[in-house]
Amino acid sequence: MNPVVRRAAETDAWIRSFHASAEAADGDASGGVRLVCLPHAGGSASYFHPFSAALSPHVDTFAVQYPGRQDRRAEPFVETVPELAERLFDVLEEWADGDRPLALFGHSMGATLAFEVAVRMEERLGTSPAALFLSGRRAPSHFRTERVHTRDDEGILAELAAQGGTDMRLLRDPDVQAMVLPTVRNDYRAIETHRADPDAAVSCPVTVLTGDKDGKVTAAEAAAWERHSRGAFALRTFPGGHFFLDDHRESVADLVRTALAGLSPRRP
Repeated sequence: MNPVVRRAAETDAWIRSFHASAEAADGDASGGVRLVCLPHAGGSASYFHPFSAALSPHVDTFAVQYPGRQDRRAEPFVETVPELAERLFDVLEEWADGDRPLALFGHSMGATLAFEVAVRMEERLGTSPAALFLSGRRAPSHFRTERVHTRDDEGILAELAAQGGTDMRLLRDPDVQAMVLPTVRNDYRAIETHRADPDAAVSCPVTVLTGDKDGKVTAAEAAAWERHSRGAFALRTFPGGHFFLDDHRESVADLVRTALAGLSPRRP
């Protein structure tokens, strides 16, 4: 297969776009920032559909679809964070080195992945994302021993109920459970067994977002991201738990729009 065709096919498999940006609507896809959003453990690209709508038409927003869910459910899961980061790096490499700024927004497991991809961009391409938004995840230098992935199905369902962000009415359906629980277990295993480099850092601006009642991230664990940033750093705390984003989508979208507004297209 032609390398260009292969890369386009890989991008189509991994990346979803829900709303056209102002530039795309005007027929000008050359300007503006690409914002790529990475979902949480057990999550899918569609989680970011409302967030994309909140950012539209000012930000060209995309969402990552991991293998093993929704329209990719026939594909095998990616079982480790490093492998998933490698495959995402391969997909985003062309955008990272293109003429439009690339920003990454990750929530929970997606925040860890966004950071890992940004580290690879710096190490291998000599470039960084234009901005990195890390939501609902503690810093790499703070490891917790967690074993949700070893629980039985009822234990995992209890965890999902405790964290919110999931319509538990749907999960009462055995057929839905059969589809969802293997995905959640795989992702929890990947993130819970991942040991990040505690000294890794990136040069791009980093904005950390956290909920003040998030049992997965303390204030200190969120603030510790600053040691992993060699550039500008900001920490924003919102009322709410692990999925505070659902209740403060417009405020987070305003924050992202403001942060990205001053970025200009790169030129060859």
